[in-house]
Amino acid sequence: MADTPPPDTNKGARNARGATSGKVADFRYKRPQRAKTSDRQRQPRNAPETVSGSPAGSKQQEVARRGQAKQAYAALDLGTNNCRLLIARPTGENFTVIDAFSRVVKLGEGLAMSGRLSDAAMDRAMSALNICADKLRRRNVHLARSVATEACRRASNGEEFIARVQRETGIVLDIITAQEEARLAVLGCHILLEQGPGPAVIFDIGGGSTELVLIEPGGKVPHIIDWQSVPWGVVSLTDTVGTEEGDEHSRLTRYREMCRLVSDSFAPFAERIAEHGQDRDSIRLLGTSGTVTTLASLHLKLPQYDRRAVDGLIVPAHSMRDISTRLSGMSRRERAQLPCIGDDRSNLVVAGCAILESILDIWPAQKLGVADRGIREGILRSLMAADMEGENSRRAVRELRGKNG
Repeated sequence: MADTPPPDTNKGARNARGATSGKVADFRYKRPQRAKTSDRQRQPRNAPETVSGSPAGSKQQEVARRGQAKQAYAALDLGTNNCRLLIARPTGENFTVIDAFSRVVKLGEGLAMSGRLSDAAMDRAMSALNICADKLRRRNVHLARSVATEACRRASNGEEFIARVQRETGIVLDIITAQEEARLAVLGCHILLEQGPGPAVIFDIGGGSTELVLIEPGGKVPHIIDWQSVPWGVVSLTDTVGTEEGDEHSRLTRYREMCRLVSDSFAPFAERIAEHGQDRDSIRLLGTSGTVTTLASLHLKLPQYDRRAVDGLIVPAHSMRDISTRLSGMSRRERAQLPCIGDDRSNLVVAGCAILESILDIWPAQKLGVADRGIREGILRSLMAADMEGENSRRAVRELRGKNG
C-alpha cells in the first residue's frame, strides 16, 4: 500500500472483551463464501464477479476468489462528537472510497461533568452504528476495524457501552489508546504535508481530546519524534467552561479562559519541542479536524462545504487566527448563520478555535495545511498494508512448497 504502518508501541487500552488496542479486524464482516443474488445486485458495477463454470481449485477460480475477498475494507471511527465510516477498495498504492457515512452523535455530551455516557448519547450513537452495520453487511466487507476514542476511554461505563454495541450490531469497537489515535491520524493525513526539509507538527482536534505529533519527514511513513494528547476537544472544553452567556465582552472572557486551559495542558509538549521550532520559516503545520476544515471554508468564503476545495489547502496562519478571533466574539446565533457552520457546529467551533490558537502559539508556522482525512484513512492504510503483507507471506510459502514438492 501507499504506506507501511509503524508499530503501535503502546498496547495499554483494552476493549470490552479484554483484547489489547491494536486489534485489526471485526471478522463478522468477512465476505461470505457464496453471496446471495440480492447481495450481488447491491454491489457497485465494477465489483469483481465470481467466475462460474471453472473446475474447482483452478487458477482462474482462485484469482477470482482472491479478487472478491479483497474488494472492500472498512474503517469506523466512533469519536466524542461524530460517528464516521469509510468503506474503500484498493486501487494500486491508494484506495477508492465506495461508501461513507458521517453523523453527529454527541456521545461525549455531559461526560466532563458526570464521568459517564448518558442514555440519550448512547442511543444516538446506537442509531448511527446500526446504519454503519447495515452498510458493512451490504458491502460484503472483507476486513474492517472499528475504533472508539476519548469518550469511551474516559467514561466509567465505556466498556459496558462497547459490549452493548457488539451485542446489538455485531460491531466490535476497539477502545484505542491516545498514542494509537495519534499514530492513525498521522498515517491517514501526512501525505498532505507541505514539502520541505524542516520539522513538522501534525495535530488532530477531536471532540474529547487533541493529539499533537512532532514528526521528522522522509520515507513512506514519517518518523514520530514526540507526541502528546490532552483531554481537551471541542466537546470536553465547551462542557467544562460552560455555555456562552452575556455580551461580547463576556464571550471574549470565556474564550480567553478556554485558551488558558488548553495552553496549560500543552505546556510540557511546548517545552520539549521548542528547540525544533526556532526557525519559523522552515517549520510546517498540518491539521485534521472539523475545526480546521470549517475555518478553511470560511477563509475561502465557500457558500457550502466542499471537500475538494478544502482537503490539501494551505492557509496563512494569520488568516486562521483572524477568523478565530472573529468567531469568538460572535453570539451562537450569529455563528449559526455563517455558511459551513450551521447550528450543529455553532456551539463547538469556538472551543476548536481556542485549541487551534494555542497550537499556533507553541508551533508558530506561517502556514497551516488542512486535511479532511485522518483516523479512518489511517485505519484503511493499516488494514490494506497488513493484508498485503500477509498475502505476500502466504505466496512465498506456496512458492517454497511448490519448489520442494
